[in-house]
Amino acid sequence: MDTARQPTAVDALAEEWLDRQVELTPELRVHLGRSGDLAEYSDLSPDGAQGGADAARATLAKVRAAEPADVVDQVTLSELERTIELQLQTHDAGFWQRDLNVIASPAQGLREVFDLMPTDTDDDWATIARRLTRLPAAMDGYVEALRAGVTSGNVPAIRQVREIVTQAQRLAAPDGFFAGLARQGSDTAAAADLEQGARVAAGAYAGLARFLADELAPHAPEADAVGRDHYALASRLFVGATIDLDETYAWGVEELARMVEEQERVAREIVPGASGVAEAIAALDADPARVLHGTDALQAWMQTTSDCTVDELGHTHFDIPASMRTLECRIAPTQDGGIYYTPPSEDFTRPGRMWWSVPEGVTEFDAWRELTTVYHEGVPGHHLQLGLAVANRAELNGWRRLSWNSGHGEGWALYAERLMADLGYLDAPADRLGMLDGQRMRAARVVLDLGVHLGLPKPDGSGTWTGDDAFGFMAQHVSMNAPFVRFEVNRYLGWAGQAPSYKVGQRLWERLRDDWTRAHGDDLREFHRRALSVGSVGMGTLRDHLL
Repeated sequence: MDTARQPTAVDALAEEWLDRQVELTPELRVHLGRSGDLAEYSDLSPDGAQGGADAARATLAKVRAAEPADVVDQVTLSELERTIELQLQTHDAGFWQRDLNVIASPAQGLREVFDLMPTDTDDDWATIARRLTRLPAAMDGYVEALRAGVTSGNVPAIRQVREIVTQAQRLAAPDGFFAGLARQGSDTAAAADLEQGARVAAGAYAGLARFLADELAPHAPEADAVGRDHYALASRLFVGATIDLDETYAWGVEELARMVEEQERVAREIVPGASGVAEAIAALDADPARVLHGTDALQAWMQTTSDCTVDELGHTHFDIPASMRTLECRIAPTQDGGIYYTPPSEDFTRPGRMWWSVPEGVTEFDAWRELTTVYHEGVPGHHLQLGLAVANRAELNGWRRLSWNSGHGEGWALYAERLMADLGYLDAPADRLGMLDGQRMRAARVVLDLGVHLGLPKPDGSGTWTGDDAFGFMAQHVSMNAPFVRFEVNRYLGWAGQAPSYKVGQRLWERLRDDWTRAHGDDLREFHRRALSVGSVGMGTLRDHLL
């Protein structure tokens, strides 16, 4: 990672494309810690979508004409071509017209950017106030794009529409997120502007709720399934490789059965003679020593666990630069139920952060169940992977350092969970059961995601999958609370192809590791070093590069 390398013409092309993306998606300035107007929003309208496609098409022509100077350039050109082609294909397929789901659509993104905005000075708060006042215009563009979907008959399922109505109404409430944000800056010079901005931002979400309920909902289909053509494109987008969807479904059914068998075996270690996993979980849940009470205790436990892991693995199994040894664990300011990671800024002045969005009413947390989540989001999971990419300036251009592919990233995080078990960090039966609970969940959603969206036969032979089947199926295979299960399943139904990319990505990582060690020797530290030094690329690109 510290090999001297002079930037090439291909690096310059990639940097140019990154700069163009920042122009088109100015929220990236906040995410990346770049200078410029930190209050500017993307143009989410049909014109904005077309502008993004035009820019992608022009850059793709340059990519296809470029000549690589070395192996690094070969990877850059392969990944540029793959990702830009997919951007154009998803644009032409109208993905932007139906971009509405419970976790990762503009309905959330317009608000989530505030979580990363600086708040240290009066000027910072003045910038937040400006963004608040600009939110309605951005929302209008988004609504225009969804309206274009109505015209073309390309509308998200009614289930997603109803869920986002609820989310939007919560954000629009007088005591909702925006009012709370204004209160945080009430002792600054921007207080009056923050209060006014909070009102108009909340009003924009109230308008979104009305549009969804009154105008979009009547056109939204009842069926959750997106169909094979949409799904195949989405799968390529998330995995970064083309997979056989039917073979993957059959593998998912087998993998789920294997996870159930392994989990039941560990359950009998916890409660000898246990009739099933539920009995072992009940015994763990009844042990007060294993329960964290309140979000303060959850945050403190996350931070302590993460700090210890970073320190220990940094001395033994990975080279972790000093710049990324800080990982902040935070409770998210929302209550949507997600657990996620945000990478550091380009200069590491804002460290990597692990966020836990705790659903309303949830006040108790099981450390045995969540230990593997800290490894997944932190080290050796997302923080190690993305932090090393950001730090690898000697080899990777800016676009390569900041790229993201779900199959690579989430697949690595699941691979990291298993790796921690192999390294002895999950030897306690309760902790191993928690890891297996997560792995079983990821296998289950391969089955239900492919099953629902492709309309495949259910494993038990009782007919063809529907969206409604997914809730009971998921509840059968996880030991999470009902709000979590509901949120997760709604996420899968509205974000086709994304959830399977975790387990499918893990499968591809494990295959790659096994093939690499057969060819180069059983040095996993070296395999991990080489693989992570490439940055987040599609799994097909990664395999071509390493093998």
